[in-house]
Amino acid sequence: MSVSRIPDDVGETVARALAEDVGTGDLTAALIGAAGTAHAHIIAREPGILAGTPWGNETFRRVDSGIKASWRKSDGDPLAADDILCDINGPARGILSAERTALNFLQTLSGTATEARRYADAVRGTGATVIDTRKTLPGLRRAQKYAVAVGGCGNHRMGLYDFILIKENHIAAAGSIEAALAAARAQRAVVPIEIEVETLGELEEALAAGAERILLDNFDPTGLREAVRITAGRAKLEASGNVEFDAVRAIAETGVDFISTGALTKHVRALDLSLRFVPSPDL
Repeated sequence: MSVSRIPDDVGETVARALAEDVGTGDLTAALIGAAGTAHAHIIAREPGILAGTPWGNETFRRVDSGIKASWRKSDGDPLAADDILCDINGPARGILSAERTALNFLQTLSGTATEARRYADAVRGTGATVIDTRKTLPGLRRAQKYAVAVGGCGNHRMGLYDFILIKENHIAAAGSIEAALAAARAQRAVVPIEIEVETLGELEEALAAGAERILLDNFDPTGLREAVRITAGRAKLEASGNVEFDAVRAIAETGVDFISTGALTKHVRALDLSLRFVPSPDL
């Protein structure tokens, strides 16, 4: 599987990461002769889904343009333990300085994609799509949402600026579901509008007010099935609230359109990858 929608902030994100890691210079890499070159592999130590190669490439490029990374795997590809993902050639100092930052991106984003693939596989064939949330690692939102898509799940809103999601406190402040929806429409913003409901009664109110997308907050499977019946296709329904992996299939089978969970990004466990110097194939 190949995903081409690479975020436009890769360079900025990598620059920040290198600034905090390399800072004014790599004192340990300076022990290596400036003219020394090296050949290295990036290796998977466990199964998973690869994601993050644009961030790896940008890291090597920014540290030393003489580093050449040749990928044997692409983002979205499944990995087995001991797979070689990439061949790296170039200045030894530069490879050493770039190693940790490149791996941090690759391990974190591959871990995100691996979890996303697990959820996507769990709901396959149901018609429901698992989507992410704004519960991302600070500074890595675009990168993690890219990795979620690589893994086969969908993206919810990027932030507060590209999607109106009316939650319980917005409704309380506006006075009612109808008033909150009217205020959202009055903005005339060309973005999706979704409203959260906590009961079947509130669902009825939202439907009567013309809601086109409704978030069902913490409904159990019985409540979700009833919500699907009541809605009868008049609006898209999203199940949300403490969604865990063991329950996601049962939620999907209720007939909802979307299932949102922060577990895709906030509970991420980095995939175990390593970079190792190896003898040059030319020797």
